[in-house]
Amino acid sequence: MKPRLRHTLNGLVVGITITALSGCGTLFHPERKGQMGGRIDPVVAIANGVGLLFFILPGVIAYAVDFSNGTIYLPGTQTAGVDAMPLDENMDVAALEQLLSEKTGKPVSLDSGLLLVEEVDSLDEALALVRMSGINDSERLATM
Repeated sequence: MKPRLRHTLNGLVVGITITALSGCGTLFHPERKGQMGGRIDPVVAIANGVGLLFFILPGVIAYAVDFSNGTIYLPGTQTAGVDAMPLDENMDVAALEQLLSEKTGKPVSLDSGLLLVEEVDSLDEALALVRMSGINDSERLATM
């Protein structure tokens, strides 16, 4: 085999392997990261399946990465039980703590240095942040 053809084929195999190992959904749709479920995106599933054609391991890893990141799911195909409440711009910390305590039924303190308050653009983004924080992680919840 000619050296140039061999070099090109090696580059092609390495490129395909890197793409398959990183997960196609993670590369194509990074904004979907953190989704908890929904309908599977057939384009991402087929692209991950291409990795199965070359070798079993890259395809399996691509599926694992996309399922663990949530990037294999189509956006907007999940439901959530989140109450959206408009807040007054002049609401102070004590009033917000009281409101959260009433809604959760537990005492809430916002004085923790570990607390991060962030404004999000959509409910999907808020749910993704909650999922990535590990708040539903049973091991973390058991230690609280």
